[in-house]
Amino acid sequence: MNKTSADIFETIRSRVRTQQLSPGQTLPPVRQLAQELGVNRNTVAAAYKRLVAAGIAETKGRHGTVICQTAAPGEQEGGIGHSRLFELSSGNPNPMWLPDPALALAQQQPRLRLYGDEPVDPGFHDVACRWLTDDCPSPPEIDLAHGAVDAVERLLAAYLVAGDKVAVESPCFISSINTLRIAGLQAVGVPVDEHGMQAAPLEAALAKGVQAVLITPRAHNPTGASVSAERAAQIRAVLDRYPQVLVLVDDHFALLSDAKFHQVIPPSSRRWALIRSVSKALGPDLRLAVVGSDRETSLRLRLRLASGTNWVSHLLQDIAHTCLTSSQVGEQIERARADYTRRRDLLIGALSSHKIQALQPCDGLNVWVPIDQDVEPVILHLAQRGWVVRSGTGFTVQEPVRGIRITISMMDADQAARFAEDLSLCIH
Repeated sequence: MNKTSADIFETIRSRVRTQQLSPGQTLPPVRQLAQELGVNRNTVAAAYKRLVAAGIAETKGRHGTVICQTAAPGEQEGGIGHSRLFELSSGNPNPMWLPDPALALAQQQPRLRLYGDEPVDPGFHDVACRWLTDDCPSPPEIDLAHGAVDAVERLLAAYLVAGDKVAVESPCFISSINTLRIAGLQAVGVPVDEHGMQAAPLEAALAKGVQAVLITPRAHNPTGASVSAERAAQIRAVLDRYPQVLVLVDDHFALLSDAKFHQVIPPSSRRWALIRSVSKALGPDLRLAVVGSDRETSLRLRLRLASGTNWVSHLLQDIAHTCLTSSQVGEQIERARADYTRRRDLLIGALSSHKIQALQPCDGLNVWVPIDQDVEPVILHLAQRGWVVRSGTGFTVQEPVRGIRITISMMDADQAARFAEDLSLCIH
């Protein structure tokens, strides 16, 4: 007999595993099931809450408690690899601007490390401190993760449980959407304009019980927006009223950004982290991000690392250390920054000549074009003309996103002109 919340939980979990309950199927209302089983409503409510926490079910408000869909990777960054189409959807940096990792490693003359060595090499720790400290609300603890997305996933898992709400930009970076969905967390979209995440909708989300906020301060993906000084002050004022909320700042484009960094974390925040990846400047395959955080958050992150990989390869740290301290690589990064700016401007200018307005100011490897019509036919018509771009659908949180993201990292002037003309024909 199902007399305890544990009994009810195990019965439902067993029925899901044996496919007696299918994804999308709604469970009986709490009151109804309690009457059928002859138990208190709180017993059923506790079982349902545990099902949600375990990622077996999810709450749908008035639509009740529903069995979760089977988790899938979802849309990913990267190109589709079609040889007949010009790739403008990948989000990749231009390989010509990525330093040679073998050369960087050879210059470092790495030594062998063993179990028990310091997770962060002391020399690289010093580099990381210089890179992050001035932009943190207080002197940070330094940790490493296997890229920015890995850092975000581990930090959220360190504090939150399935069903918790996380405020994110809308439109939202594809990998962030996937991370939250697979973890059973609820993404709450906060609109973005040309100055970054909007403060008033953020406050509304926090008032509804958001437990964490994920903010991109520069080169927001997909729009390219960066948080302005005025907007940063507004966000700090909002977050100052919610000091218990976890604040994650994903400054993924820090090494290449044209925009100035403006602090969004107020001094009152108790749980915060600033994440900076080297993927765009040194290469996506380096899989390394530096995390600066308060002490409690650092300890929790280290616990999450201890149960798995424990440390980021010191060979990767050696490569990053050499690159971040090399004047030659520094000059190459400066040239890359100027080149990406030039390519963005080429496309934005070409689009403007056809009366197509991209979101500005714009930073990063992509240009975002809002489209006030059904996007999918536009995507199809562009493909027929030889172009593949990223649909705004993949960046949707709650409200449908109408627009296309165009990766500019390898686009030249002639291609920009031809693409703008083709897009104009597809739209008009």
